[in-house]
Amino acid sequence: MVDLVIRGGRVVDGTGDPSRVADVAVRDGRVVAVGDVTDGAGRVIDATGRVVCPGFIDIHTHYDAQLLWDQTASPSSQHGVTTVIGGNCGFSIAPLGPDDADYIQAMMAVVEGMPRAALEGGGPWTWGSFADYLGRFDRGLAVNAGFLVGHSTVRRVVMGEAATSDRATPDQLEAMARLVGESLAGGALGFSSSLGEGHLDGDHRPVPSSCASHDEFVALAGVLRDHPGTTLEFIPSIGPIPEDRIELMADMSLAADRPLNWNLLGSLSSEEIWEGQLRASDMAAARGAHVVALALPDMMRMRSNTLLPGLPGWRAVMDLDAAGRRAAAVDPVTRARLRAGAEQVAERAIGVLADFSLMEVADPDSPWEGRALGAIAGERGTDVIDVLIDVVLPDALTLYVVLPSLTPSLGGSDEGWAARVAVWKDPRVLLGGSDAGAHVDLMCHANYPTRVLGEVVRRRGLLTVEEAVAMMTDRPARHYGLRGRGRIELGYHADLVVFDPATVDSGPSRLVADMPGGGGRLVADSAGVTHVLVAGTEVVTDGVVNGDRPGRVLRSGTDTETVTLADVRR
Repeated sequence: MVDLVIRGGRVVDGTGDPSRVADVAVRDGRVVAVGDVTDGAGRVIDATGRVVCPGFIDIHTHYDAQLLWDQTASPSSQHGVTTVIGGNCGFSIAPLGPDDADYIQAMMAVVEGMPRAALEGGGPWTWGSFADYLGRFDRGLAVNAGFLVGHSTVRRVVMGEAATSDRATPDQLEAMARLVGESLAGGALGFSSSLGEGHLDGDHRPVPSSCASHDEFVALAGVLRDHPGTTLEFIPSIGPIPEDRIELMADMSLAADRPLNWNLLGSLSSEEIWEGQLRASDMAAARGAHVVALALPDMMRMRSNTLLPGLPGWRAVMDLDAAGRRAAAVDPVTRARLRAGAEQVAERAIGVLADFSLMEVADPDSPWEGRALGAIAGERGTDVIDVLIDVVLPDALTLYVVLPSLTPSLGGSDEGWAARVAVWKDPRVLLGGSDAGAHVDLMCHANYPTRVLGEVVRRRGLLTVEEAVAMMTDRPARHYGLRGRGRIELGYHADLVVFDPATVDSGPSRLVADMPGGGGRLVADSAGVTHVLVAGTEVVTDGVVNGDRPGRVLRSGTDTETVTLADVRR
């Protein structure tokens, strides 16, 4: 007798091997059979005509605070994500000294776009050690969650206000190394840091890690050698990576004897830049290190209600009421002025910021919601600037500025998508970079698994379902050394997704006000995701989360195995 049988689905096991029609049996939260299962079962899910695959693993999130008040990790879980990793970019919310909570909350509000009211209203920040923080989640999560310990947080705890201005003394560096070690021993999955330009704290000063020396980065990375099941995450820069930071990533990897993944390949960059960025992997490999880039598997969408007022000559019209805006749109003189202002921006703006055709309507009450302005222009037989004036302006619609990562010059064309997918297949690249839980009113990329399955696999046929699933399950699991996750295999955790390959997709992002303090955030609904299971217990049915909490906190060494540089060279 087993607890559950998922019967008759097309099993895509996560390894990239060809799929097959089979039953999957689950007992005590583990996969116990894959094939023709004849045992009796407490429950049967009929998966005929559907795909059964491992739960997706999102290794770059900022759910550190959200999980305190939303144990479902929404909307990630609705899109089949069963494991999330937080504490990225050097920004964790543990450990904390007695006077650090206010500073860390303010820093997270500025650098990661988390509303301060939600950070304060999600429960008291009374933990001290990293282990204390992880203990907050042992009462139950819908998904599995692990966290890295962040450099900026550790530096603040040790150095106080001097963290954002001074180099560390030998004693301070020793104290930071000790605190990193205590955090790893307490369950942190690794160490994260950042040299990203523009990362500012709550006082609008550079975040603490920006003030660290090369030796400090390397010394703190080296602490990982003594802690099993740990890894490195880093932001080297925004745009081209300077040579000294390429060297730094290799030095950190060698000091830790661990792989390092960095964020984010090709973000807002030209092809020349991201090709140069991938040199970091080659240079690291030449020295025996292992450095891989994280790539967002979608075009970046950033919500903006300030775009149109910022166009030359548009603000006065945008300040009118609806009747006034409609009158302005049909007045020949005003219309000519509006067109000239939009054309001026299109001519002088850099790269994709000039491409109005890629922008999408964000307003849920508009019949054009989720539609690109270029597509609307084609349907109406006009140009994109006419769409701005005739469709967007009268109702003051909010837009998504769509920024294609990796191949901005090719935009959302067939050639652009094909080029991006070719990069995803590169062994120097991992898929991820959702930033889920951060910049919550600006963007939503927690839906990337269904975007990949709907757009890239189903509509465009640029990846097989086997390839796509492997990229989002087994590859990140093996990079992090997650024990028993990322595959459908005997003895593995029954973190499973059942979806309809004919309808799987993501809906457009929409704004909801469900955060502590009433703050708004962007979410997206899934389509075609019929069942999401964690440890064999269903947490999502037909895209809707339920109240079950079978997930667990992932602790280094217990839930992860050590991935050394020798392991990745094999």
